[in-house]
Amino acid sequence: MSHVFPRHCHAELPTAVAGDGCYLIDAQGNRYFDGSGGAAVSCLGHSNERVRQAIKDQVDALAYAHTSFFTTDPAEELADILIEHAPGDLDRVYFVSGGSEAVEAAIKLARQYHVENGQPERRHLIARRQSYHGNTLGALAAGGNAWRREQFSPLLIDVHHIAPCYEYAERAEGETLDAYAARSAQELENEIQRLGPETVMAFIAEPVVGATLGAVAAVGDYYKRIREICDRHGVLLILDEVMCGMGRTGHLFACEADGIAPDILCIAKGLGAGYQPIGAMLCSKQIYQAVSDGTGFFQHGHTYLGHPIAAAAGRAVLQEMLERDLIAGVRRKGLAFEARLRARFAQMPHVGDIRGRGLFWGLEFVADRASKTPFAPHHGVAGKLKKAAMAQGLACYPMPGTRDGKVGDHVLLAPPFIMSEAQMDEVVEKLARAAETVFP
Repeated sequence: MSHVFPRHCHAELPTAVAGDGCYLIDAQGNRYFDGSGGAAVSCLGHSNERVRQAIKDQVDALAYAHTSFFTTDPAEELADILIEHAPGDLDRVYFVSGGSEAVEAAIKLARQYHVENGQPERRHLIARRQSYHGNTLGALAAGGNAWRREQFSPLLIDVHHIAPCYEYAERAEGETLDAYAARSAQELENEIQRLGPETVMAFIAEPVVGATLGAVAAVGDYYKRIREICDRHGVLLILDEVMCGMGRTGHLFACEADGIAPDILCIAKGLGAGYQPIGAMLCSKQIYQAVSDGTGFFQHGHTYLGHPIAAAAGRAVLQEMLERDLIAGVRRKGLAFEARLRARFAQMPHVGDIRGRGLFWGLEFVADRASKTPFAPHHGVAGKLKKAAMAQGLACYPMPGTRDGKVGDHVLLAPPFIMSEAQMDEVVEKLARAAETVFP
């Protein structure tokens, strides 16, 4: 009898005992293609020798040093690599243990920046519905996933939510993509005006929305409009690239595809590729300088900030991506993967939309394609798809509540960057067989 507290008390899970490239292997010897990289984490697969060796070497040299006493070479070198390739004026890196911590740090830094600048009235945070920013209380408040928030709502800070840029479900009939992008971005302007521009501290969004919407990228010049609105009102732009960053969408930083740079950026997942828990918050020179010239102390911290073993793993992960040109490969493979997905699923009766970038794809399943009507929650489509896919030897990421936290179902695919063309066919065929089991 297990004493582990699982995510779901009544789920019977196989025991993973080994990893081999793109596959996970359970105690019975069954092999599962890791089609979602866990939660868009395992970008290098499960047996990368360079990363494993870097971890072993760091354990032998130094396991831990608290950041209130020391810095370490792995943290300094990883920060250098990130800033060398970072967009815009990003200049400083704050290492944490995961995505939720990165978002918490970003929210606190945004607030402290305005306090240091003599604008303590800036206190409001604006985010988007159907986003996911993490499960700690601050990050959960920022997130717009209604189902995840519901029972904890009495504990959450007040965050203001506007509509996502979700073209498939929310663009009006006859509305052009450019007009829809403008209308969606205008929601931010309207909310800033409603709250009072002098009271808004930041706007947070995912460049490509991951778990909650299923790989939804913005359309048109949406993010350029968002950047301009934030600049005009002195509002900080926080981009959450925890799931979509670190090469996943074909750029080291996902916002590069939209031609913008944030003031604060959050990364995790692919930064450690699953080999170690690590995340980071990056901020601009201007924000860092405000703290440095003011109190000189960011009033925030965790025990495992800049953990040397995690930083050594992250450094090796980025070296693999950059030296092997894996991110350019993500763009090439993404086109091939998209073509296969569309060829196999575009005409399936219950596949309403196929969307994504790079090796980050979502399939939205609907009861009626013509009207885009989602399945009612009692059908349990996402859960059935997950079970059917596992039976086929495919681990993917189905989620319910796509539309509003209650209705809608999608499957998220985020395979390792090392996936071969033959393995693309394997993923598509296994998912198709699973879908045909659920929708006979």
